[in-house]
Amino acid sequence: MRIALIQPEIPQNVGAVIRLAACLGVNVDLIGPLGFVLTDKKLKRAGMDYIDLAKIRRFDSLEDFISTMTGRLILFTTKGDIGAYSFNYRSGDVLAFGSESSGAPALAHSSAAARLALPMTEGARSMNLATAAALALGEGLRQIGGLPQ
Repeated sequence: MRIALIQPEIPQNVGAVIRLAACLGVNVDLIGPLGFVLTDKKLKRAGMDYIDLAKIRRFDSLEDFISTMTGRLILFTTKGDIGAYSFNYRSGDVLAFGSESSGAPALAHSSAAARLALPMTEGARSMNLATAAALALGEGLRQIGGLPQ
């Protein structure tokens, strides 16, 4: 299981997701264009020294990523048609999240094996990227028995 961030814009969110992934032993794919440079101080501050522990792959475009991807692309979106907690995850799944301001592009939606929604109270528009990734990854790893002991 791995996390893919599609065109993320906020370095602090990416740093927090990288830290999450390092702590839970999963890899991260950063899919451009990014809304910041990878040397951004805010990214390093949020990711701390966990950035050095994480396994990160960088892709210039979603097309490049999809052409090399293995496993199912599982897209988390407010437009999801399946609840994130009723879905059956597999170990090779790629948990994908779109940009903070505009979500995932059409190609991600059309390439996804499933489009999942995280439950929210009525009137809430969306969760923070790092929070959504933590909820999704936690449930996916729990189901496949992949949480660290």
